[in-house]
Amino acid sequence: MTPPVPAHDALLAALRESLGARHVVTDPVDVAPYLIESRRLFTGSALAVLRPGTTDEVAFAVRACAQAGVSVVPLGGNTGLTGAGVPLGGVVLSLERMNRVRAVDPVAATITVEAGMILSAVQDAAEQADLFFPLSYASRGSARIGGGIATNAGGIAVLAYGNARDLVLGLEVVLPDGRVWNGLKALRKDNAGYDLKQLFIGSEGTLGIVTAAVLKLFPRARSTSVAFVGLDSARTALDLFVSLRARMDRDLTAFEYLPPFALEIVLRHDPGAVRPLADAHGAYALIEAASARPDADMRAELGSALGEALEAGLIADATIGASGLQNDALWRLREGVPEAQTREGASIKHDVSVPLSRLPEFLEQASAACMDAMPGLRPCGFGHFGDGNIHFNLTQPVGMAREAFLAEWGRFNRVVHDIVHAHGGSIAAEHGVGLIKRDELERYADPVGLDLMRRIKAALDPENLLNPGKVVLLRDREPTCRP
Repeated sequence: MTPPVPAHDALLAALRESLGARHVVTDPVDVAPYLIESRRLFTGSALAVLRPGTTDEVAFAVRACAQAGVSVVPLGGNTGLTGAGVPLGGVVLSLERMNRVRAVDPVAATITVEAGMILSAVQDAAEQADLFFPLSYASRGSARIGGGIATNAGGIAVLAYGNARDLVLGLEVVLPDGRVWNGLKALRKDNAGYDLKQLFIGSEGTLGIVTAAVLKLFPRARSTSVAFVGLDSARTALDLFVSLRARMDRDLTAFEYLPPFALEIVLRHDPGAVRPLADAHGAYALIEAASARPDADMRAELGSALGEALEAGLIADATIGASGLQNDALWRLREGVPEAQTREGASIKHDVSVPLSRLPEFLEQASAACMDAMPGLRPCGFGHFGDGNIHFNLTQPVGMAREAFLAEWGRFNRVVHDIVHAHGGSIAAEHGVGLIKRDELERYADPVGLDLMRRIKAALDPENLLNPGKVVLLRDREPTCRP
């Protein structure tokens, strides 16, 4: 009698037959890069890495794993910052081979892409049609669009265009039982029942695996201007933003805030960064204005607006890029902050949002509270000021051991998140919940809201096999992974 084949061996054999042997990766050396998230705070474990090339192959893999009782963790570009893609056993399902443009409709201003497309490639494909896809963030050269949708990513263009949720018209999703929901509609209006796509956007792969999406496109900007402004404080930054918003409306496409420490470390660690202003100031803002109008002159318009702000005492100094290269150089000062923080030392990071009117007060309170909690700590609250989203990061004191500092993460979560909560804010603005904020969500979320999330998860994934242990806990016993 032939001995029985172990369940996992039978599953892997079926997957190799369907996906191809080279797309079912089991060698530990080849699997290892899929187990560690970008911050290297978590390391997971997995039976195998699956690399399907079509929606049918994704559906087969999910269905086979469900029948075998094996969990599936979907993965995009592995650029996430909350550990949502870390496998806690089971298999990793990478969408990297599903990287094609399915359709571009210039008249409808839409593009249909597979979930494994690199974000910058989606932007390039839109540009080839003389259109613009606005979702953009620092990892756009390696992040995949499916991951951006699964986390409802934001980035630098939210002010004018919204988060990923605002840019998706339709989705194709493989459900936890292997069925495929075909919601790839390119409609701007569709009230035929529940808006199901919104369930999956921001669900971090816990409810379904996005395999394709219909995305909104926009006219390309014909005139773009970037300015770097010196201010007295976050409070005057808010006054300036309100003034520019009233004057420029949708043409104000970015308003990014930097404290002095952020600019200081970029200039220290980036040899190509150039000091933008002659004097130091209490706060800084990077401002972008853009218009698709053929007759627009945004440099003149932004210059006029900043001139009035200077006369009114809202700003202390400003420089405006005179070319595309100078605009890029100014953006480099903002986009270089995360890398400069890495070079400066360990960081305890908080991606939070508060109502815009309370943002200056939050920055003052949270900075003071954190410095009181650890003398020598260097707060660095920067980011998307115009939509209330601040990356409130804490850089270790000079001379302190990295491991000792990072061990304080939980304590500083209490300090920062309590203040966020008191201001009616969110502890997860654009990076999601994943592993690192899952227990924080249990602490701060509305109990009824948490119950609804668990009910939705249980309804769609009753066996808790799709990215288990992330966002919300469905069962008392969950797989675990510790930093």
